[in-house]
Amino acid sequence: MQKRPKLNLRAEARQSQVIGYIRVSTNKQDFNNQRLEILEYARKHNINIDEFLAIEISSRKDTKQRRIDELLTKLNEGDTLIVSELSRLGRSVGQVITIVDQLIKLGVHFIAIKENIIINGKHDLQSKVMITMFGLFAEIERDLISDRTKQGLMAAREKGKLLGRPKGSLSDSKLTGKDELIKEELKYGVAQAAIARKFGVSRTTLVNYIKTRNL
Repeated sequence: MQKRPKLNLRAEARQSQVIGYIRVSTNKQDFNNQRLEILEYARKHNINIDEFLAIEISSRKDTKQRRIDELLTKLNEGDTLIVSELSRLGRSVGQVITIVDQLIKLGVHFIAIKENIIINGKHDLQSKVMITMFGLFAEIERDLISDRTKQGLMAAREKGKLLGRPKGSLSDSKLTGKDELIKEELKYGVAQAAIARKFGVSRTTLVNYIKTRNL
């Protein structure tokens, strides 16, 4: 009976990868700076960067648009993610915490160069302390935002500013600036439905516009 060849499991084992994530708003110089920071860190610590995932987009966009979702699907246990600073991952501490927590659950090593944060991808004491501290910072951040909002509203009231849209003010419409044209159409007896179609609005919108503008 012919013996089966032994499988070389070590050769078939998946090689871990190192990904550098870069996010900029619009500044090309900032993109180059982030890339250089990551490469310099990798050189000093004998790390080989396998891939850069870069995106030019505002932090206000969601994780899919910022390619964070794509990034998380690329990373597996034992892989490493490097960013120049934590703010590249999200616009708030809360967002950063959520993403870092996902990285830990995936078993991914995480490095934030500016903050000198190194997480080894395990649910050990260091990671738990780090996430707890992030959570505390997120709570402080929410409280500060809430306080600033309240103080801003209070200051506005003290100065006599009316908050919200002034009573009786008219909002902009697709029909704004077309008053004379609408009057002309109405003058010659054109049906309101036909006028609405001409200006690309519904008949209800047109009727409300005519009523609020006394046309």
